[in-house]
Amino acid sequence: MWIRDARLGELPRLREIERAAGEPFREIGMPEIADDEPPSIEALTGYVRAGRAWVAVAAPDDPPVAYLLAGLVDGDVHIEQVSVNPQFAHRGIGRELIEYAGAHARKAGAAALTLTTFAEVPWNAPYYRRCGFVVLGDDVITPGLRAIRDHEAAIGLDRWPRVCMRRALGSAE
Repeated sequence: MWIRDARLGELPRLREIERAAGEPFREIGMPEIADDEPPSIEALTGYVRAGRAWVAVAAPDDPPVAYLLAGLVDGDVHIEQVSVNPQFAHRGIGRELIEYAGAHARKAGAAALTLTTFAEVPWNAPYYRRCGFVVLGDDVITPGLRAIRDHEAAIGLDRWPRVCMRRALGSAE
């Protein structure tokens, strides 16, 4: 797999990947998550233009099979979304995207990657733990992460347990 910047013409494909990646939530009793609308083309455009949308492809000009969106929160690079087409799951593609985001974050001088996720969904917090993330206690959640969690609660995501996670980064090489 190659990881590269997402292209504006690929944004409808990213929405398709998101929909497909959401389907497994239906199987574990979370149909609301499966039915959640992917980010809009306008929102995705913002990530692409900011240089914080990356895709995994089988060859440089092939269509994406996975993507990662990142933002900046309290000086850290915050993973907003990682989605892998289920047809390409269990091949390490999500981890490759996370490592790519980590390299980008180190070059930008960020101290960590952060994210928020479902605590008990096997491909969420347990997966991110295997990728080196740790759950943050309420006493160390930064103001930006707290604002994200407040927004998530306001839109009903707290129906299922959620956590903030962080992975410290070494210095750029």
